[in-house]
Parts: sequence; structure tokens; C-alpha cells
Amino acid sequence: MNVGKVYLVGAGPGDPGLITVKGLDLLRRAEVVVHDRLIPHELLRECRADAEIIDAGKAQHDHRIPQPQINALLVEKAQAGKLVVRLKGGDPFVFGRGGEEGLFCHAAGIPFEVVPGVSSAIAAPAYAGIPVTDRTLASAFTVLTGHENPNKPESAIDYPAIAAAARAGTLVLLMGVTYLPQIIAELLKAGIDGAKPAACIEAGTTPDQRVIVGTVDTIVGLAQAAQVGSPALFVIGDVVNLRAQGLDWHTP
Repeated sequence: MNVGKVYLVGAGPGDPGLITVKGLDLLRRAEVVVHDRLIPHELLRECRADAEIIDAGKAQHDHRIPQPQINALLVEKAQAGKLVVRLKGGDPFVFGRGGEEGLFCHAAGIPFEVVPGVSSAIAAPAYAGIPVTDRTLASAFTVLTGHENPNKPESAIDYPAIAAAARAGTLVLLMGVTYLPQIIAELLKAGIDGAKPAACIEAGTTPDQRVIVGTVDTIVGLAQAAQVGSPALFVIGDVVNLRAQGLDWHTP
């Protein structure tokens, strides 16, 4: 029996037009599509009529299919000779567990390929009129997750180092809605400037996008007052001010 292949495909940040040409071609050819919750669901219309479509979406405390079962499912379908697309929001290797899935395929002798996607870490700020770098304001940007592996004994985030990075550039916090108050408190304790501009971007790159602008000191209260929900990310840095200076191109 011929062994199939698994493609770890990044679907992009939310706008269905931001998937890559290669990713879209594979999606149209796939016999099995295993997709995440935060993909642009319009993309599923591109699948073959006879494709098996499996929803493996995860929300906090609600994992429709636990990760070990997703890993096993990819191998099982490929062992049956299928062309399998694992369709993941954003990029497979940016907080997307793509590395875990690729390693599992490798251990099982299943060929796999990674098709990078546009990460919300850069795309959502861009759609909000916030460049993550700027020649004058930010020569670097740092991306961190607000939702670490719950099995870790303690956080691996070095908040003093992150606060120091904010002095040199931009911070982008992904998946941080739930723990934003704690994260901001840790950053303030580590010495980040409370007056530093900050923005919250909800449902970035989609028609439902909302952008809330404040400072490190005020962004928690503003986000809570606006009842911001997932998916949302937060940007901290002087580049946030460029939105009001003429880069806000996406607001209707």
C-alpha cells in the first residue's frame, strides 16, 4: 500500500485571501482536511466535494480532539494512502503545534511538508495600521504567547527580558485575552513603561476587526470594558502611534 503524505499548511490570520498559492492548491487537492478552529472557514468551500473534513478546533478548556489524537489521526489517514492537509490558523510553526505534529509523523515514518502561513503576529497589526518595525521607532519585535503549556511547572517567560525588549522595539502578545491582567502586571513589575502605547486587535484581518488603543497602564481596563474576546492580540510599542498618523487604512 502506498503511504500518503501530510501537509502542515498555514491558513493565514483570518482573511481567506491571505492563504498562500501553494496552500490553496493543496487544500483543493486534499483527500482529508483536519482543520483548526481559527482558520478562515470560507476556505473549506475550496475543498473537493469528496474530501473528508475533520474539525479539530480547540478553545481554551475545550479541546474537541485532544492533541495526541490529532497526531494519531494524521498518521492513520496518511498510512491509508491519503493526501492529508492539516490546516492551521496563521503559521504552523508559530504557536501552532506544527512542530509536534511534524515530529510525530517523522517518528511514524510518514512523509510531511510544511507550508508556511502569514502569522497574525504581523498581519493583524498591519491591518490595524501598526507596523511592527519602523526605522525610527522599532528595530526589533518580540512575539510571546499568553497561553503557555499548562503542564509546565512554571512560566518560561522572562518578564525582565521582555520588558527590556520593549525598550528596543515592539512587543506582540498572542492568545493573551484570558491572562492579560496578570501579564501586564508582570511587565509593569519588570519595569516596562506604563505610558508606552498599546493596542488590542480583536478578529484581526477580518470584517469584524476591532482596534482599541491605549497605554500599558490602561489597555487592560479598555479591553475589559469593550468585552474583547478571542481571537485577539496585543501590541505594545511606539509604533502603535503610527495608526493615528495616517496608517489606519482598514477601518471602514
